[in-house]
Amino acid sequence: MARRYLHEVDFMRAFFICGVLWNHTINQFTSLMAHHWHTPYYALRSIRMIGHFSRMGFMFMTGLVLMMIYYEKHDWPTFWKKRYNGVLWPYLIWNSLLLAVMIGVNQGNYSWLQLPKILLHGDHFYMYYLLITMQLYLLFPVIVKLFHRFERHQLRLVIISFIIQLSLVTLIKYGLWGVNTNNWPYWFKAYSINVFVYQFYVVLGGYVALHRKKVVNWLNQIWGLLVPFTISLGLGTVIYYRGFNQQLLALRNSHALSPHQPYMLVYDTAMILMTYGLGQRFASWRLTHRKHWIAKFIHNIATVSFGMYLNQTLALMGVKWVLSQTGWSSLQLVWVLPIGYVAVVSMSFAMAWFCYRFVPFGLLIGRPRWHLRLKTSKPQIVENADR
Repeated sequence: MARRYLHEVDFMRAFFICGVLWNHTINQFTSLMAHHWHTPYYALRSIRMIGHFSRMGFMFMTGLVLMMIYYEKHDWPTFWKKRYNGVLWPYLIWNSLLLAVMIGVNQGNYSWLQLPKILLHGDHFYMYYLLITMQLYLLFPVIVKLFHRFERHQLRLVIISFIIQLSLVTLIKYGLWGVNTNNWPYWFKAYSINVFVYQFYVVLGGYVALHRKKVVNWLNQIWGLLVPFTISLGLGTVIYYRGFNQQLLALRNSHALSPHQPYMLVYDTAMILMTYGLGQRFASWRLTHRKHWIAKFIHNIATVSFGMYLNQTLALMGVKWVLSQTGWSSLQLVWVLPIGYVAVVSMSFAMAWFCYRFVPFGLLIGRPRWHLRLKTSKPQIVENADR
């Protein structure tokens, strides 16, 4: 029996990848600002926290899609073979390719001797997400087993997961503040690449997959409160970053901007639920507007969103190089940020779409499509929705 195509997942994937590129574009702009104590710099750094939900959103979406497929399908050797083939090869190829580019353009102090460390740590070229995903694939059978174990009390499992998540981010923000972790194993001190720091979002996605109608009905009931509440939390991140984290707690910049904070847990959860609700509305709207350019635009971005994530470093480097030649002031950089963002999204999409359409390059974006003819484009199936 064929699975229903999840157009709400298309919406979420497009929305979340655009959020990822927004955050990373801001990073490039702020890195070009000469004075880090001026208002333009802090303005951009402040609004950057608003887009932090995108990373957690992808983890939610992965849990949702995988649970929908594998809750009753427990052929784990086949699962691991399929999933690791889809993520491991792009991880190896893009880390090697981008390292070669950095060496070729003499960007930073890169050398081929760094490749093993880069692959092990996943801390370059925004490849950390793939490393987290590979950890998740390894542990996913345990998550499914937990859902079966709590089959009659799965909401209770979500609540327990939230409490654990709240404890973890509280420990990270307040317990590890100022602690010397230099001698800790890398997987523990670099907690952003530790899959357990994202466990709640995967569990939440799994629950939504198994209780879709109940969750959708609940979201419809609270929609009038959820939307303004989420928007208020998003705008509140600006005050939270500058007022609470930097001025009151005097946290260093990286700690103040960390997505692993209690406030961000609440905001990210609300934002993910709102995005899922918007996705449901998009799916309903698309039933009568499937040929509308917006519907096609969202579907195309969703189709190659994984490729856009992989190649984003090239687009970001291109925009940063162009801006570095202008000599613009910090204020001028703020004004051209929207143009720079559109340029990053456009270039990233163009590169990913090229790889998608031309079979030999599909391997670069996790979509080899060897079984398709060059000019054949079949609808994407739900199994690929977590990419």
